[in-house]
Amino acid sequence: MKQFTTLTVTTLALALVAVGCGSKSETTNASPKGAAEATTAPTATAAATAAPVKVKKIIVGTGTQFPNVAFLDKDGKLTGYDIELVKELDKRLPEYEFEFKTMDFANLLLSLETNKIDFVAHEIEKNKEREQKYLFNNEPYAYWKTKVIVAKENTTVKTIDDLKGKKALTTATSAEATLLENYNKANDNAIKIVYQSGAANDLVTQLTTGRADGALGADFLLPLVDPQSKLKTVGPIIEEAEVRFLFRKNDRDGQELADKIDVALKAVKADGTLAKLSTQWLGGDFTNKDDVK
Repeated sequence: MKQFTTLTVTTLALALVAVGCGSKSETTNASPKGAAEATTAPTATAAATAAPVKVKKIIVGTGTQFPNVAFLDKDGKLTGYDIELVKELDKRLPEYEFEFKTMDFANLLLSLETNKIDFVAHEIEKNKEREQKYLFNNEPYAYWKTKVIVAKENTTVKTIDDLKGKKALTTATSAEATLLENYNKANDNAIKIVYQSGAANDLVTQLTTGRADGALGADFLLPLVDPQSKLKTVGPIIEEAEVRFLFRKNDRDGQELADKIDVALKAVKADGTLAKLSTQWLGGDFTNKDDVK
């Protein structure tokens, strides 16, 4: 049974010396007993001379600050929707061994570019800006509908246009940041964008204390980060996006990995496992585009 390890930036450096990011390692060998019996049993001879099974280690970049998606539970265990999905995919891909490396969200893309991780699992929304620089797998594993989020008592902000002249909170390198930045390009930098480190659970404090006037977020986000219902979504849907895994572009190994993940992901969808994981962690089935309201 595969064992998962979560690496910090410090521990990964030591791990890479031993195994190398994305390197292959032998996991099984012919047993001494098989070798001893090789002279008398043809089946034992075949077992003893069979090539050892090789498993390719894959470093998966993720975070710890996204409640129910990628976070540390009360016992300090890394878990959540994306984490448990990657574990399920790993079970179905015996040629790979997935190992998590956690970091701030803003560092994930740079770590991918510099070969410190092999793919990103952190509710990454597909958009044209990212497609120009990175490779997405083909099969989405969630769907987002992005809207404006404000404090419940806020009656002045009803659409993204109402954020003109106000502060909008976002995370650097996120899809929401790209939406705000593109809006500003078309509207003479009308919104004051405030970048935070990536702690999704800090959204409630920032908006209810007035440090920021609004934010953009997915439809399923509020129940996860705002259990006391201090926030609300307003206005029309700004963007509908597919959530996929992210890989390096023009990387043959990355393309092969993405293709194999797609095969496993289709199986996870077909047998209902993906829908169960979504319901368990996100509070509903966000895996079928037609079912997401």
